[in-house]
Amino acid sequence: MNPLLTSFDTAPFAKIRNEHFKPAFLQGMKDARAEIATITSNSDAPTFENTIEALEFSGQQLDRISSVFFNLNSAETNEDIQKIAQEVSPLLSEFGNDITLNEDLFKRIKTVYEQKDALNLSVEQNTLLDKRYKSFSRNGANLSEDKKKRLREIDAESSKLKLKFGENILAETNKYQKHITNEADLDGLPEGAKEAAAQLAKSKDKTSGWMLTLDYPSYIPFMKYAKNRALRKELSMAFGSKSFKGDEFDNKEIVLKIANLRHERANLLGYKTHANFVLEERMAETPEKVHFFLNELLEKAKPAAEREFKQLEDFAKELDSIDKLQKWDGSYYSEKLKQKLFSLDDEQLKPYFKLENVIDGVFEVAEKLFDLQFEEVSDIDKYHEEVKTYRVYDTDKSFISVFYADFHPRAGKRGGAWMTSFKSQWKKDGENVRPHISNVCNFTPSTETKPSLLTFNEVTTLFHEFGHGLHGMLADTTYPSLSGTSVYWDFVELPSQVMENWCYEKEALELFAKHYETGEVIPMELVQKIKESATFQEGMATMRQLSFGLLDMSWHGTDPTNITDVKAHETKAFAGTNLYPDTPETCMSTAFAHIFQGGYSSGYYSYKWAEVLDADAFAYFKENGIFNKEVATKFKENVLSKGGTENPMILYKRFRGAAPKVEALLERAGLLNVK
Repeated sequence: MNPLLTSFDTAPFAKIRNEHFKPAFLQGMKDARAEIATITSNSDAPTFENTIEALEFSGQQLDRISSVFFNLNSAETNEDIQKIAQEVSPLLSEFGNDITLNEDLFKRIKTVYEQKDALNLSVEQNTLLDKRYKSFSRNGANLSEDKKKRLREIDAESSKLKLKFGENILAETNKYQKHITNEADLDGLPEGAKEAAAQLAKSKDKTSGWMLTLDYPSYIPFMKYAKNRALRKELSMAFGSKSFKGDEFDNKEIVLKIANLRHERANLLGYKTHANFVLEERMAETPEKVHFFLNELLEKAKPAAEREFKQLEDFAKELDSIDKLQKWDGSYYSEKLKQKLFSLDDEQLKPYFKLENVIDGVFEVAEKLFDLQFEEVSDIDKYHEEVKTYRVYDTDKSFISVFYADFHPRAGKRGGAWMTSFKSQWKKDGENVRPHISNVCNFTPSTETKPSLLTFNEVTTLFHEFGHGLHGMLADTTYPSLSGTSVYWDFVELPSQVMENWCYEKEALELFAKHYETGEVIPMELVQKIKESATFQEGMATMRQLSFGLLDMSWHGTDPTNITDVKAHETKAFAGTNLYPDTPETCMSTAFAHIFQGGYSSGYYSYKWAEVLDADAFAYFKENGIFNKEVATKFKENVLSKGGTENPMILYKRFRGAAPKVEALLERAGLLNVK
């Protein structure tokens, strides 16, 4: 019996074999098609229940199979899984088109939609009806047959290209291994990072020496602390040239193809650009508003960024006679300058951020704010032994969610950090079906002599992804497609980014920032330094984020058909935001997975957009106390639990009592009065 085709609650990882996936997908699609046929062949007049709700709850087995498979393809992949992904992705794309281009189904949806004013629907039902109608009309339901055929071809090709894009980056990341045999090459590197590099070398069958890779826990400490400028350059060039070398893992042609296919698809559907299509369903609404937003922030950030960069250049020149600051110098001299200005560095902080303590801390913050309790359990199947599993309850012992946590790099795991779901939340037949949520990160692993000690940046990343996790765990909606993080893309980062704020607050840090050897709570002077250094080089950091948003819009907010040179196009897009000299051998676009593999195309601006929301939201907490139960309950009831059931601005105003103010972000970033 194929375990994926049985009725399961938590994913049965122990029973699943790679050969189960493709038959499960084929059967899942067959069953879902049969459910759609039942809807379209219904002789009764179309109603909300027999059409919209029936469609909403169709294909649930296929959804579960997809979530298990594609989560594994991100967190624990191998060649077999990647091959299956290339085979099933076009089939799933075709299946999706079969639904959205099904004329009989669309007729029924349209009939219900045209009667909606007389149907006395709830707010959530209205939202679902609007979303369902738009998902069809915006994805080809009104096209002629020849255009529908072309749409199918575009979607099938795009799905394969996105997968290949990600596979190439992972292959490039895994391919680079720098074996160091001269310890002097590691001068400046903290002992913990050296030990991790030695352990990594052993794991790669080296009898001695140290191993450096492009995984963040290896790459970032080296770029930040290593004195060897030539080696920093080598690593920086390897990192920055991923999938840009003209070899078998090159992504240049894939980037051009994806951009052009997206543009063609948007044109087919009657939109000027891909960005026009995407932003119609976002808070920002139009490319013009996104450009105005990004450029308004750029105007505020650029003077500060240029001043900060000049300060960094002068510091590097004074310290080491560096004539021209390069990209591979940035982290190194920034860390040195930060130590000089604030007497603070990550190595001072790391002993206070043992991974297990930080996990306990984020759980305690969630308990204080939202009445949640996390119980680690061993009876839930895992896809890898490093994964931790929890059952989550509220203070009344009501079951809330299953939570998976996967924190360290592996060869089969893509880089970065993300939240995902193995099962959505919904309500049906009197039951509130609870979600299964996962956080996946790539944090510094433990060594033979030290536990996993996090950098402060890793601490904020853990809180960030946990914020997404809370959005999923606390979902309380009727329909799965409106549940949890199923919200406008420029709203989805609010719960994650707002959670980062607690990492800077004494009241929260005292809960978990304890020395891993002595148990001593982090000294107040270090907390003060963390707060003081929070706006260090904020102008540069802001301009960097804005440059990514502008690059995204340059690919998706214009006609890309005349772009022939990926690097030249990128250089033009970055022109107004450059601080460091360009390196012709590197290119960001070929490894910009957020926009070419993930869901952030025309949406990278949303990180900054959501920062406005999160700064404004946290200002409300600060006014009333960071653990104020009344404010936390309003956030839980109006944001976290509501998913995509209403327009996000309505939800935000209900929580905050007013629209967000950009001044809250500028004030927090120290950019309010910068000239």
